[in-house]
Amino acid sequence: MLRWAVIVLVLANAGYFAWTQGYLGGVGMAPVEQREPQRLAQQLRPEALRLLNGPKGTPVDTAAVPPPEAAPEAPSAATPAPAVEAAPPPPAAPTPPPPLAAAPAGEGPRACWQASGLTEAQAELLRAELALLGLGANSWQLTETRSSGRWIVYMGRYDNTEQVERKKAELRGLGVPFRELTATGLAPGLALGTYSTEAAARQALQQTERDGVRTAKVAQERAESVSFALRLPAITDAQRVAVDGLREAMAGKALRRCG
Repeated sequence: MLRWAVIVLVLANAGYFAWTQGYLGGVGMAPVEQREPQRLAQQLRPEALRLLNGPKGTPVDTAAVPPPEAAPEAPSAATPAPAVEAAPPPPAAPTPPPPLAAAPAGEGPRACWQASGLTEAQAELLRAELALLGLGANSWQLTETRSSGRWIVYMGRYDNTEQVERKKAELRGLGVPFRELTATGLAPGLALGTYSTEAAARQALQQTERDGVRTAKVAQERAESVSFALRLPAITDAQRVAVDGLREAMAGKALRRCG
């Protein structure tokens, strides 16, 4: 049985081989030839093909064969379409030139201005304000003035002018010189002498008592103080107006011409 199976298998293989090689074409049993002519049109450079297991012929010079023309690439969605150049806008009307600015006026003449009676706090503020105005340190001066205390041999304070006049008459009768006071806290009153120290005023009081004055005493007419004077040797009118505008630093004192 096995022998017949082997014989059938050998005959089947022989028949399949004869059919694939076309040996049975005479009896109408040749295989159908598969043809796809459209693939030949899609071949690229078929002349450059060389069979490695075929007959060796003359090698093809691939450098002499021109490269195939690349097919035009279809535009994709990612590739932006070339921009269409817009027509140029119509020329705008010429802009009229701006009006000419007036020529800056000259600085004008310079003059010396000053102010006095400034306190130490006002002087410190004034230094900062002058710097903000752009005035250099060499264009202004602040001078310190120290005033010593002033003491007097004092008579007063009286209630009315009748008392003042009566005391004046008494002093004239004694031959004692005097001056009338107008300072706040002392007027109406009389000063029988003015001194730079309290000791000198007390010594003078003893003399007035010997002259017959019994109601006099020693009082301080003015305390020791420090004041500052501002001097601007050469500034323009515009700078003078700017300095006068520093009301807080100038404490209401206006600049005046240097004497």
